[in-house]
Amino acid sequence: MNQEAVKMVKRELYLKEIRPFYESEMVKVITGIRRCGKSTLLRQIIDEVRDAQVPEERILYLNFEDYKFKAYCEPGAFYEYVESKLTRQEKYYLFFDEIQNVDEFELVVNSFRATHDVSIFITGSNSRLLSGELATHLSGRTVSFRILPFNFKEFCQFHEDRSDYDQLLAEYMKWGGFPLVCKEKEERSKEILLSNIYDSVVLKDIVMRNKVTSPQALERVLDYLVGNSSVTVSGNKISEAISDKHQKVSAPTVYDYIKYVEEACICDKIPRYDIRGKKQLAFEEKVYVCDLGFFYLKKNRVKDEYNYIVETICYNELITRGYKVYVGKTYRGEVDFIAQRGQEKIYVQAAYYLADEAVVEREFGVYRAIEDNYPKYVVSMDKVTLGRDGIIHKYLIDFLLER
Repeated sequence: MNQEAVKMVKRELYLKEIRPFYESEMVKVITGIRRCGKSTLLRQIIDEVRDAQVPEERILYLNFEDYKFKAYCEPGAFYEYVESKLTRQEKYYLFFDEIQNVDEFELVVNSFRATHDVSIFITGSNSRLLSGELATHLSGRTVSFRILPFNFKEFCQFHEDRSDYDQLLAEYMKWGGFPLVCKEKEERSKEILLSNIYDSVVLKDIVMRNKVTSPQALERVLDYLVGNSSVTVSGNKISEAISDKHQKVSAPTVYDYIKYVEEACICDKIPRYDIRGKKQLAFEEKVYVCDLGFFYLKKNRVKDEYNYIVETICYNELITRGYKVYVGKTYRGEVDFIAQRGQEKIYVQAAYYLADEAVVEREFGVYRAIEDNYPKYVVSMDKVTLGRDGIIHKYLIDFLLER
C-alpha cells in the first residue's frame, strides 16, 4: 500500500468530535504522539472545508516539520507571512501542523484570533506545550482533541481487503496501529519503523524539549513503563528496578521522567477511584502505553502478558471513544476501568481468557460490590458468551468493532 492508502482511513471518530467547531473562533488543538495521524486528520478536515465551497485562497496550511517552512519557525516571520495572506474581509481557515516548533507560537496564534475572522486548527506532539502555554494566553478559547494511532476498527478499515478478524487482531496485538507501520508488509520493516518512531519521540519530544541531562536514565524509565503497560506505578519500585552500580536513578527523578513521558503522549497515567467513597485516590496509579507496537518492542515479562495486552487495548479503545477513564477500587478488589462520557458511565473488566471458574469469579465477582445500575462489561477472547447476573460478556473483537 502506498502513502495515499494511509490517508484513506477516515478518522471519523475524531472528525465527528471536531466538526461542530469548524466555524468556531475557538482554537482547535489536536495533540497526539508523533506519527499517529495528526497531519492526515488535518488534511481530512481541509478536504471537508473545501467541500463546503470555501475557496483555496482562504485556506492556509503550514507544516513546521517541513523544511520549506523552516524560516517561519521564528515568530516574527510566522506572523508576517500569515498576515500577508489575510487580505480579505472574509473568514479564513488556518491550519498549523506541529506548531511546537515555533517559539512563542501562542502569542502569534492569539494575535490572529483577536484581529481577524479566522478558524484556527493546530497540532502538536506535546500535550503540556499546547494545553499549558496556549491556555494561559487564550484563557478558555481553546478546545482540545487527543488523537491516538489506529484503533482496531480503523486498523481493519486500513486492511479493507481482508476479513480474517482473528488474524488481524493477532497482528494488531503485536504491531499496534501506527499508520506507517500498518502499511509495511515485512515484519523487519515494521520493527525498524517502530524503533525509529520510538527513538524520535524520546529525542525530540522528551530529551530536547525538557533538556534531560541523562538520556540513558530516561530511556530506562521509559522502557520500564512501556514494557509494563497496565501495571501500577511506583517511583520507588521503578528506581530499584532500573538502578545499578553504575547509575542510581532516584524516585523523584523517576516521577519527573514519567511526567515527560505523559506529556509526549507515549503513556497515560490514570488514577484510581474509590467507588464506595466516591473519591479519586492520590496513589497507585496505573500506566498504559498508547500503542501495543511499543509494548512489543520493550516488553520484559512473560507472565500474564496477554492479560496486559487485552487490558491496554481496552483502555486505548475507551480513550479513543472519548471516555474519561479511571481504575475502580472496591472492597472486593479492582475494576479495570470506570469509563465516563458526559452523563454516560460504564464499567469494563478486561481478561485474556476466562479459563476456569476461579478466573470467572474474579472478573465477574468484583461487580458484586457495585450497587448502581450502570452497564457492566467483562471483555475477553472467549467467543462463547458467558454473561451472568446482568453483567454483559463481550468477545474482544465484538467489543472493538462495536458489534
